[in-house]
Amino acid sequence: MTFQMRSQMQGDKMEIGNIFDAWHRAAGSADFDAYFNLMTSDAVFIGTDASENWQIEEFKAYAKPHFDRGKAWNFKAVERQVYIDTEGNYAWFDELLDTQMKLCRGSGVLRKESGEWKIAHYVLSLVIPNENVSEIILMKQEKDDSIIKDLTRQ
Repeated sequence: MTFQMRSQMQGDKMEIGNIFDAWHRAAGSADFDAYFNLMTSDAVFIGTDASENWQIEEFKAYAKPHFDRGKAWNFKAVERQVYIDTEGNYAWFDELLDTQMKLCRGSGVLRKESGEWKIAHYVLSLVIPNENVSEIILMKQEKDDSIIKDLTRQ
C-alpha cells in the first residue's frame, strides 16, 4: 500500500468518525434532517428489539415523533474502530456507546456515494457482561421463544 493510499484511508477514517459523531449529535439535538441526511436512501437500521429491523422509510416513521418532541436519543462513542476496503468505496465499523441504556455497541457499513460517506446499515446492540448472560436469558426466554416460534412458522 502506497503512502498516498494510507494517507487517504486515514483521512477517510477521520471523516467517518466525524460523520458518526455528527449523526449521534443530530439525534441528541433532535435534528431529523441532519440525522437522516447522513444515511443512504436504502439504509437499514436494526435496533435492540427483535422487531426493530427497519428499512429507511420505516425507521423515519418510527423516529419522527421522537425528533418532533425535541428529544430523540443521545449516544456518545467511547470507542470506535473503522475499516475501509482497498477500493475506498465501503467501510465497516464498530463502536461502544455511552447511552441512556448504558453501554451499547453500534456496528455496520458505510458506502461512498458521489464522493461522500453515508451510513448504509447500522446495528445497535445492548452490551451484556458475560457473567450476566444466564440471568438475562432467563428474563427474555419466554418472549424469545414466542418470537422464534412465530418466525419459524413462516
